[in-house]
Amino acid sequence: MRIARFVVDAEPQYGLIEGEPDAPAQDLEVVVLHGDPFFQGIQPTTTRHRLADVRLVAPIIPRSKIVGVGRNWADHASELGNEVPDSPQFFLKPNTSVVGPGEPVTLPSWTEQVSYEAELAVVIGTICKDVPADRVDDVVFGYTVGNDLTARDAQKADLQWARAKGFDGSCPLGPWIETGLKSADTEDLGIRMELDGALVQDGRTADMVFGVREIVSAVSQAFTLLPGDVILTGTPAGVGLVEAGQRTEATVEGIGTLATLYRR
Repeated sequence: MRIARFVVDAEPQYGLIEGEPDAPAQDLEVVVLHGDPFFQGIQPTTTRHRLADVRLVAPIIPRSKIVGVGRNWADHASELGNEVPDSPQFFLKPNTSVVGPGEPVTLPSWTEQVSYEAELAVVIGTICKDVPADRVDDVVFGYTVGNDLTARDAQKADLQWARAKGFDGSCPLGPWIETGLKSADTEDLGIRMELDGALVQDGRTADMVFGVREIVSAVSQAFTLLPGDVILTGTPAGVGLVEAGQRTEATVEGIGTLATLYRR
């Protein structure tokens, strides 16, 4: 199932996307859900809308945190001159960094080097701590697409990555959460990024240093995870800079495509 969050008549709601996975928006419908599916389960109502008639927003605004995993693709680590770590390396993004599909990101005035990073994002469904790798499916609500925007000049200049990774709008998420995947299904998914229609990133999750099970288990050892927390699993090679007026489209196979616009 694809769980979306959308706005109609100025009211944000959760909904269930119905239609073929690759169908255009005009052929899809969204069935309104009763309440918050993270706490009340997936309860469809009788109300539905054409997807083209509503505005999708970020499928989740984490109540607690977004955890990023750094240098989790050998080719990406290499292109930035870094070694592959022996264990998953984490950083945090605040929930104010989240924007939804198609929403514009204002590039900060203090950086000239913001880069895109297409990523598979894991959405946590229940409070958990010290999760064994073989129990990860029990705590995952679903998966979405992330774009881990990074101010490269600030990342190099600052002692910590908080500013470089956590500025407002630095974590586009969407277009929805796919709940029908198990962790085993994420072991060989294609991840692509297009910049103004040109392919710039093209990788497969089979090339990640640490897979979803290892990542979620390791993150849960460091932090108590709460419903709605998001884990970004890293990006393949091909990262580059964006400028005002450009558009990126990050796609994860079996989930969807996340469009992001940029402005000053």
